[in-house]
Amino acid sequence: MNDLLPDASGRWEALEEIVRHWLHAYGYRNMRTPILEQTRLFTRGIGEVTDIVEKEMYTFTDGLNGDSLTLRPEMTAGVVRAAIEHNLLYDRPQRVYSLGPVFRHERPQRGRYRQFHQIDVEALGFAGPDVDAELIVMLARLWKILGLQGMRLELNSLGAPAERAAHRDALIKHLEQHKDILDEDGLRRMYTNPLRVLDTKNPAMQEMANAAPKLFDFLGEESRAHFDGVVARLEDAGIAYTLNPRMVRGLDYYNGTVFEWITDQLGAQGTVCGGGRYDGLISLLGGKPTPAIGFAIGMERLLDLWGQGGLAPQPECDIYVVHQGDEAQRSAARIAETLRDAGLSVIVHAGAAGFKAQFKRADASGARAAVILGEEEVSGRVASVKWLRVDEQGNTAPQQQVAWEQLSQYLVSKA
Repeated sequence: MNDLLPDASGRWEALEEIVRHWLHAYGYRNMRTPILEQTRLFTRGIGEVTDIVEKEMYTFTDGLNGDSLTLRPEMTAGVVRAAIEHNLLYDRPQRVYSLGPVFRHERPQRGRYRQFHQIDVEALGFAGPDVDAELIVMLARLWKILGLQGMRLELNSLGAPAERAAHRDALIKHLEQHKDILDEDGLRRMYTNPLRVLDTKNPAMQEMANAAPKLFDFLGEESRAHFDGVVARLEDAGIAYTLNPRMVRGLDYYNGTVFEWITDQLGAQGTVCGGGRYDGLISLLGGKPTPAIGFAIGMERLLDLWGQGGLAPQPECDIYVVHQGDEAQRSAARIAETLRDAGLSVIVHAGAAGFKAQFKRADASGARAAVILGEEEVSGRVASVKWLRVDEQGNTAPQQQVAWEQLSQYLVSKA
């Protein structure tokens, strides 16, 4: 787990603002759930034989009442729990999103700490392929907004429960024929979660996994029609994809459409966004049978990618006020409030220091301009304005004096 210091948090805030505006454009509203939930929510929803539940959850016993509690390892289960508890789906479907930390006790890697952050987006109550495609299309828009290059889409369908059951039987038979090459995880999962055996990173098992029965071949007419509907809409939007029949995702609740957006610019950990349909989860957790689909984006990985384009540091303020003398300092405080009333962010230099030191600090703040108050300015009720940044032509506006009454209007018009 790591600290987020002020120089870095400005980039986070800028990305969060872009994300909120992007989600609002598609009608998604914010939803916030606790980071702490009953452990059984995750064991039921995610699956008891997944890596997350078996190895990665931060679980402890509440010393007051003995309940088993867990820091959320993902957000979907909590969002669904809240939707059921508060009858959120009683009268209409819901488009919701959450931003915040999640926790997994796994080996730290690039863009993934044990406390990391996700953009979680859920469309609850929508059954058709149109919403599946809309989620993928809106992600393509986000990559465009952020100027990300080289993002590629992988797509699969996990079908309906009966189709998965038929594939599971065929897959177990295949694995039983290759017991001699299965590693410890493969042997352990062969009967409990055989799909996850195919997701192995063990080179000795790759050939066996490639030759395994493919779930896509077991899809019935309805599942294939749904998948074809998604693909047709992606083609309408001009979005290329690769069919990956081995994509299973790491959570048991998925069915139907599953997808990942991947990049080669983050080393081995290239998945930036993953999601899919989970039509059975709401009923599994006690609600009425309701279709749903969603995705999650790792904020740290997204920031890493976004930063590769060379982001300028976020300024601390618009205006930095420097002053000399007690009366100038008091006037600076009053003037700063009028500038804030006009919508500008302002730092007034704290304490006493020479102009040289104050200008050095003003420049380091990233402010567009310094407002200067000395004895002469105070007596004349004017402020000297020194512009600190160059324009597109590489020029700096000349320093000039502005009456206090006109200062806000002048700075707003120029800043």
